[in-house]
Amino acid sequence: MNCNNLKILILTTLGTVFSFLINILLGGWTEDLATLLILMGIDYIMGIMIAAIWQKSDKSASGVLSSISAWKGLCRKGCSLLIIMVAYRLDVTLEVNYIKTAVIIAFIVNEGISIIENYGIMGGPMPNVLKRALEILQETSNKAGEESGGRI
Repeated sequence: MNCNNLKILILTTLGTVFSFLINILLGGWTEDLATLLILMGIDYIMGIMIAAIWQKSDKSASGVLSSISAWKGLCRKGCSLLIIMVAYRLDVTLEVNYIKTAVIIAFIVNEGISIIENYGIMGGPMPNVLKRALEILQETSNKAGEESGGRI
C-alpha cells in the first residue's frame, strides 16, 4: 500500500467515525452546530493572536501566549460540546426538539460576545448590526428558557 492510499484510508476512516459520532451523540450535523463550531474556531484563533501578537491575554499572568491557557480553552470548548450532547439526549428522552437548539444558541451568543471582546482588545471597531444580531440571539435563547419553564 503506497502512502497516498494509506492517507485516503485514514481520512475515510476518520470521516466515518466522526460522522457516526456526530449523528449519534449530537443529533446530526445542523446549521446551528456548524455556526457554533465556526465561531469556536474563530474565537480560539483570536485568543491565540491576542496572546502571541498583542500580548494582552487575560488568561495568563504575563498576558503572553501560554500552552496551558490554550489547552484550557480547548477543554472548555470540548465541554461545551459535551453540554450540547446532554441537551440532545434530553431532547430525545423528553421527546421534544428545542433543548439542543436553545443550548447551541446560548453558546453561539457566548462565542460571539467573546469574539467582539477579542476584536476590541485588538483595537477594532464593531458594527452595531453585529452587536444587535447577538442581542437578538440572546433574546431568542432566553425565550426558549422561559417557554420551558426555566428548566434549560
